[in-house]
Amino acid sequence: MKVYPFKIPKPQNNALIYQEDIELVFYDKLHQHNEIQISFIEKGNGTLLVGDSISSYAKNDILIIGSNLPHAFKSEANSNLPSKMLSLFFTETSFGDSFFELDEFSEIKKILKKSLQGLRITNQKKGIIDCFQKFKTSSKLERFILLLQILKLVAKAKSKAISNFRYHKSYSDVEGKKMRDVFEYTIENYHKTIYLEDIANIANMTKNAFCKYFKRRTNKTYVSFLTELRIENACKLLQSKEEFSISEVAYQVGFNNISNFNRKFKAIKNITPLKYRNI
Repeated sequence: MKVYPFKIPKPQNNALIYQEDIELVFYDKLHQHNEIQISFIEKGNGTLLVGDSISSYAKNDILIIGSNLPHAFKSEANSNLPSKMLSLFFTETSFGDSFFELDEFSEIKKILKKSLQGLRITNQKKGIIDCFQKFKTSSKLERFILLLQILKLVAKAKSKAISNFRYHKSYSDVEGKKMRDVFEYTIENYHKTIYLEDIANIANMTKNAFCKYFKRRTNKTYVSFLTELRIENACKLLQSKEEFSISEVAYQVGFNNISNFNRKFKAIKNITPLKYRNI
């Protein structure tokens, strides 16, 4: 496996970076960067890892990922169609140290602060999407104006926090690689039995040391993280594989006990698997 830097380098001379990702599989390595990221998913779906949270992303999602918040986009591996994501990258000081401190940007400043937990925009997305679709053919000045328009629309829209707590420091490359290896192994093997000794070995740590290490950096136990990942994938199967029974879905995502699956599913989603399927 190719080793990627945990921090993704960005061009130094551009205050605002526009990026198009058109791939069968998005960049799925856990990483972080100093830039705030605003992304529009034009095509595709998959698993979204942000901070301590496992969820999904899908077409027309608009996501905001704050500075130094670890994240990864993992496209569905069996998809034959390319995914497409349009993203903007900038820092709070990209346009001057005090730019976003001006009174005129007080509403935007609140959104940038909230983005430290990651945000998912839940309404009024059409105007934001229209702005994104103009970027490819726009000049640098026009892109700056479009960014301000997007931030204005985001500030007025409703949003939902993705992660449950905020990261206040940047991971070192060594620490970042260790966490990335743990997440990658888990995402690839969640449907199998994973013992704590096995995942601790991935991190080159003893079981007790790993459990403390993981809890300190994600604010949850590894077992909780694994359970949430399994339930998130169960949600996808419940909606896409109607031919699967509830018990078959449970076994497909790594549960060996249907009662335990039902209990964990309801605890995380506040609804039973059967009701979730019938929504």
